[in-house]
Amino acid sequence: MNIPFYKMHGAANDFIVADDRAQTFPIKDREWIARICSRNTGIGSEGVLLIQPSEQADFRMRFLNPDGGEVDMCGNGARCIARLACELGVAAEKMAFETLAGIIRAEVLAEDTIRLHMMPPKDWRMDQALELDGSHLEYHFINTGVPHVVIPLEEGLGEVDVAGRGRRIRNHKTFAPDGTNVNFVQVAGGDSLYVRTYERGVEAETPACGTGIVACGLIAGRLHLVSVPVRITSAGGHELEVGFTIAGDEVDHVTLTGPAEHVFRGEVEYRPG
Repeated sequence: MNIPFYKMHGAANDFIVADDRAQTFPIKDREWIARICSRNTGIGSEGVLLIQPSEQADFRMRFLNPDGGEVDMCGNGARCIARLACELGVAAEKMAFETLAGIIRAEVLAEDTIRLHMMPPKDWRMDQALELDGSHLEYHFINTGVPHVVIPLEEGLGEVDVAGRGRRIRNHKTFAPDGTNVNFVQVAGGDSLYVRTYERGVEAETPACGTGIVACGLIAGRLHLVSVPVRITSAGGHELEVGFTIAGDEVDHVTLTGPAEHVFRGEVEYRPG
């Protein structure tokens, strides 16, 4: 079976995207999914996005990490799938789609610029601490569709060992059994942040993580470190915008605006192992 796909990226966070309204994609073959996501022997991506039918919205988004495991939400991937769904006629320029995190609304603002209206964040845990490598680590936690640790830094973001330190935090017993994504963030100006993210499932630093960028924007807003909307520059050098309203401990109307771009399209052969 040959499966048509689109290679897309949102702020250098790249994906294999497929129209799976017929629901024939081998979603349970985790070994094959890992092979096609491989940078060296496959197409190369940080995950697989599938457009599937939905009884609740215009379509359903499924997101599979490079290890074949499914997760609830991906902000950069959601922008890519929204653009493709509009181009394929699956949805209009203003759309709603189903995810495991809930219904997401999206708008195609320009050919390559998408705004997501995110689900309200949950599981706020401000001013937390844990012991790591014999030292006391202070952090904040929030779920913006998937879990995120946010660690504000006053300086030195470029020198952080995101891969090593992020992996140890991701696997810390505090976040067992599912683990967490880990974000290191530094204020760059009155409305600006720099962010670097260790992504669970990818198990490495990623050029950008949409839900992580939203998490950092919301935490920085709660801490009164930045004004809204927040302009956030990812490790890959792309700028995204996080909007929200905040009143005391209440946050609402959360949006993520950024690019969604095509790279190439093709077909990949599937042979059951």
